[in-house]
Amino acid sequence: MTPMNEEFDRVRDTNTADAPWEPIDEVDVVGGHPSTRTLLLFESAGPVEAGIWEMSEGAARDVEVDEVCLILAGRASLAINDHPPVEIAAGSFVTLRAGDRTVWTVHQSLRKLYIVTTL
Repeated sequence: MTPMNEEFDRVRDTNTADAPWEPIDEVDVVGGHPSTRTLLLFESAGPVEAGIWEMSEGAARDVEVDEVCLILAGRASLAINDHPPVEIAAGSFVTLRAGDRTVWTVHQSLRKLYIVTTL
């Protein structure tokens, strides 16, 4: 999407094709050779950020911040704090809390819209 005029800067393109893929730190990789890319869409003067995040096939662990996200495409298993993994796919809504320890096992490249707070 392109803004209708230069004065209107609230419409953003969510195409991540130009965002570079970044390898995940080896210490966090659980399986395969996953990488991620992020397109920052919004950042407030306060602690709120929104964007598009993608992860390629593979598995990696992370320590989360407060986040809500909507899975837009792909398929994965998500384990939170050593609980059994749950299957997530397009349409899944996920809530994460700061400090949650997660393992993302991506079966089909995952794309999500996220909103995080970093208080």
